[in-house]
Amino acid sequence: MLKATFGAGCFWHVEDLLSKTKGVESTRAGYTGGAMPDPTYEQVCTDTTGHAEAVEVEYDPNVVSYEDLLEIFWNNHDPTTKDRQGYDVGRQYRSAIFFHSDSQKESATKSRDDLERSGRHSSPVVTEIVQSGKFYPAEEYHQKYLKKKGY
Repeated sequence: MLKATFGAGCFWHVEDLLSKTKGVESTRAGYTGGAMPDPTYEQVCTDTTGHAEAVEVEYDPNVVSYEDLLEIFWNNHDPTTKDRQGYDVGRQYRSAIFFHSDSQKESATKSRDDLERSGRHSSPVVTEIVQSGKFYPAEEYHQKYLKKKGY
């Protein structure tokens, strides 16, 4: 199993989408990218912790590639809006790829650059590509939230 971590706005939709992907063994909603240890949802929502809402994915690379996961990431949020997704505004909703290896960094950078060159978006892609750090799982009520709510 390998790990991948993505920030694409509110983690509920991203977690739900990735959890339904063949080859994804598990997903966890949580917080990463900031300095505050063990942040709560309420703290992250203040936009003062530096953390992004993110989804940590464990996947089988023999079934789904990292590049496939990147495609899902790019196709399911707006990577051109800085620190926001739709009505969700703040650094905690930033578009970010938290890489776990040099090969993930290279793949993420190449896919971002390819997307930028494609002209698919009229605005520049602002997605951050940064080294993964400590991942803090969100509170239990956030885990598999949309599935729990019947969506």
